[in-house]
Amino acid sequence: MIDKKLLKEIALSEAEYLKICELLNRQPSPLELGLFGALWSEHCGYKHTKLLLKELPNKSNKVLSEMGKENAGVLDIGNGLKIVMKVESHNHPSAIEPKEGAATGVGGIVRDIFAMGAYPIALLNSLRFGPQDIPRNRYLLNGVVEGISTYGNCLGIPDVGGEIEFEECFTTNPLVNAMCVGIIDNNSPVLNAKADKEGDLAILVGADTGRDGIHGASGLASQSLEEGSDSRSAVQVGNPFLEKVLLESCLISAKMEGIIGMQDLGAAGLTSSAIEVAEKSNLGIELNLDRVHTKEEDMTPYEIMLSESQERMLVIVDPKSEDAFLKFFQDRDLKANTIGTFNKKENVKIIHMGNEILNTPVKILTNAPAYVLSNKKPGWISAIQKYIPSKNIIDDMGRVLELILKSPNISSKKDIYSQFDHQVQLNTIVLPGEADAAVLRLKKDKQAISISIDCDSKKCYLDPEIGASMAVAEACRNIICTGATPIGLTDGLNLGNPEKQDVQYQISKTIEGLKKACLEFGIPIISGNVSLYNESNEKPIFPTPIIGAIGHIYDYSKVVTASFKNIGDKIILIGNKVDQDEDSLLSGSEYQKIIDGKLSGSPQIDLKKESSLQNSLLEIIDNKLINSAHDISSGGISTAIAESCILGEIGSTVILNGTNKKSIYFGENRTAVIVSCSPKNIKKIFKIANKYNIESKEIGEVTGDCLIINKDINIKVERLKSIFYNQSG
Repeated sequence: MIDKKLLKEIALSEAEYLKICELLNRQPSPLELGLFGALWSEHCGYKHTKLLLKELPNKSNKVLSEMGKENAGVLDIGNGLKIVMKVESHNHPSAIEPKEGAATGVGGIVRDIFAMGAYPIALLNSLRFGPQDIPRNRYLLNGVVEGISTYGNCLGIPDVGGEIEFEECFTTNPLVNAMCVGIIDNNSPVLNAKADKEGDLAILVGADTGRDGIHGASGLASQSLEEGSDSRSAVQVGNPFLEKVLLESCLISAKMEGIIGMQDLGAAGLTSSAIEVAEKSNLGIELNLDRVHTKEEDMTPYEIMLSESQERMLVIVDPKSEDAFLKFFQDRDLKANTIGTFNKKENVKIIHMGNEILNTPVKILTNAPAYVLSNKKPGWISAIQKYIPSKNIIDDMGRVLELILKSPNISSKKDIYSQFDHQVQLNTIVLPGEADAAVLRLKKDKQAISISIDCDSKKCYLDPEIGASMAVAEACRNIICTGATPIGLTDGLNLGNPEKQDVQYQISKTIEGLKKACLEFGIPIISGNVSLYNESNEKPIFPTPIIGAIGHIYDYSKVVTASFKNIGDKIILIGNKVDQDEDSLLSGSEYQKIIDGKLSGSPQIDLKKESSLQNSLLEIIDNKLINSAHDISSGGISTAIAESCILGEIGSTVILNGTNKKSIYFGENRTAVIVSCSPKNIKKIFKIANKYNIESKEIGEVTGDCLIINKDINIKVERLKSIFYNQSG
């Protein structure tokens, strides 16, 4: 008899249960069923996406890791330096306990980085919430920000960038995606999450194992919120001070003789970490739960194996070095016990109270089903892609600009990022808010990295494929605007219930959009995370494929920021169809949301033109021809110019051609940037843009204390600042 309530608790379908019985040739024991529920969960098993994810480009001459096989992606940037990066979500826990959900999300992504032997040097975050006039949404935002700042600040890792959007669909489904970047120097190895041979040992290091987080991967993260929203016990509790000690100790141990690998205990805890390491190693493992240090004496094997208690690592060592590692960790006040031995039997054997309580083949446990998704386009998506002209006619373009600058999606996020320490470690040379991406020096020659994280959820709602391609393009364009060459991406794919056909279409097209953009730009996705079932009350979120991008800078003296610098500098628009003014530019725009009150149309992007624009801008910056660069995205050209004025505390006078004023001023679907330069460099800039077959046009001059666009907008910069920084209406 199938216990349907139990299956729902661990997010297994009846068909999956029957498949498990078939594979085992018997019914699973309660403990086995718990392990299957965790390892076959969407969060761990990627049942609805792993076939599609295999299609993503993930190789380059700089990539040292295999996507999906390691804790994070690794890039060799030369000169003895390697960069490690990953983004991961903690959505459902943050919806229930926002502070702890966000904090432990930060803790988990940081462990993924130092499990590779890398020192974490930067955090970023991508957040989504519902409208802030709803008290519950304000509570979620405040709790998440507090959790991120508390945990990250205690670890001493700078939080250098991020992005945030507010839309109705995120009211009960906030998205909390954390990205971490680490560095490995020439003297440190890249650690893999696997054992080498029979006899290698697994040492559990860190916090006691408790009852927090049980069913976090299956019961909470792998089903819709209304099904698991009362599962407060499935939310983990973090201790950043313990994590700091664990971080420093693991990085020292990574250089010790006898080290083989590391794996953090995140989703599904010991179940996922130990069994997946065995699977990657083509070995079996014997686990002795009597050696697991627990918070309470009466914990069951089920609770021990499925606990998601934080600040725990599995360190894999050669048996000859066991005593040295145990003493090393214990000398640093970290509990450490040898709990497992790898063998050639290819089974998971679990011992509890001296008795064997489980002996199951590894590959049956880890071989979750792989579902083929529908890519049939739902009628409702076809309907919203038909552009609906606005009935709201507002002739005052200055008033529209003020409304857009005041929008929570556009206005300054200083109130949020000021709570994060972004200068600890003393490497941040471009601070939050100063440019389209953060820049950190690497303390070796004049090298630096530029980091960005981006996605426009509204455009992904209208067209998931184009929206995903645009997310890749913007993330890359943002780091290029600082002068960095993109070398790698990490993705966090946040979507609704994959059992529904329209969400399956969104998933399929999202991954197709990522693939097309990456192939065109020649950039790999080296790590990532998928978070599904982001919906409640039958209402899914907008598809939100978060893209984290990293770029390499050989000489940080060439770094460019977004602010206008000098009176008399010329303003140049570089991009595709610079005088384009059709209504389609407004599809999925902030203008549509604020003025029209309804999204419609289909966003467009020319990936070949985007690639040409990015290459031309890189050459322009490398030749030190410009003083500022800012991409045109949310809010359109007028908003981009206003932001450059605000950041530089200086005005500008601009002429924009076209008869459709709302599209010219506020259209977002452009492949374009605005730059400012000395008048003597204009011809050189035009020549480089022309070489890449990209249009360029002088549109104005940096001057005065007002933003003037044609005869339609004339606003003092001080007023723009007060609106942008939420100081007045």
